[in-house]
Amino acid sequence: MVENRKIRKVFKSRPTLEGAGVHLRRVFGNSEVPLFDPFLMLDDFRNTDPYQYIKGFPWHPHRGIETITYVLKGDVEHGDSMGNKGVITSGDMQWMTAGSGIIHQEMPQGDNDGVMEGFQLWANLPRSSKMMTPRYRDIKSSQVPEVVTKSGAKIKVICGTVEGRQGPVRDIVIEPEYLDISLPALSEFIHQTPRGHTVFAYVIGGKGVFCNEKNPFAYDALGENYFDMKRDPYIHNGTAVLFDDGDQVTVSAEGEPVRFLLISGKPIKEPVVWYGPIVMNTEEELEVAFEEYRNGTFIK
Repeated sequence: MVENRKIRKVFKSRPTLEGAGVHLRRVFGNSEVPLFDPFLMLDDFRNTDPYQYIKGFPWHPHRGIETITYVLKGDVEHGDSMGNKGVITSGDMQWMTAGSGIIHQEMPQGDNDGVMEGFQLWANLPRSSKMMTPRYRDIKSSQVPEVVTKSGAKIKVICGTVEGRQGPVRDIVIEPEYLDISLPALSEFIHQTPRGHTVFAYVIGGKGVFCNEKNPFAYDALGENYFDMKRDPYIHNGTAVLFDDGDQVTVSAEGEPVRFLLISGKPIKEPVVWYGPIVMNTEEELEVAFEEYRNGTFIK
């Protein structure tokens, strides 16, 4: 019997400051790690004011994780310690596996109107892969297949498979799926998800009903709507939904369209010791990483 996933928690993105002074919204992070395993963090860096993002993320190290950057509008210039450099622009994605260690920078530039829209997701690596050789996967928008379902949903398949169309990102340890889904008004979207995988959605436009739940904010992680007797049945732009286990996810759009990212991955179920951009399994491994960074032996 097919079981629909239900809402486990609802998370509203929160303003925060990162890098050299980039204003962004954090969807989830360090304190939510056990819930989102294998994912560590999701940041929403959509902004229309260049002064709030132009200082970017200057040179900094990563080890033990993968960083996944998806750009909707604008440009992000990047470079790294392996000599890679380039620009990801509207519709492009970069899947960077830091592995044993990489030092890089990411500098948002925005578009001609100063608009910068994108998201960065951090995924953990299991112990067996934490010290793997670093690698980049730059994906151009033209490489991403788009599927249109019978209900009218438009799905950009970055990672995973929808109706036989496979995304360009493959052979990733955590078996992830990364979909950008636009659902027209008065339509429904049902998607199969692997049992046991962590699955969440992040709404990036409009509003929708998830899991047929008419009282979603009863699951609000921050409890902001506890005393609101007229709770909104819709999940709005800037809000994430973490699902319980099950076989499929159901989303419906009623009076207006909804656009959301649907992301899933296989939990690692290992200890997470995290400080800054370094994520390892033990405090000792973390100390070694920072000592190597200080003495110049971080890059393998």
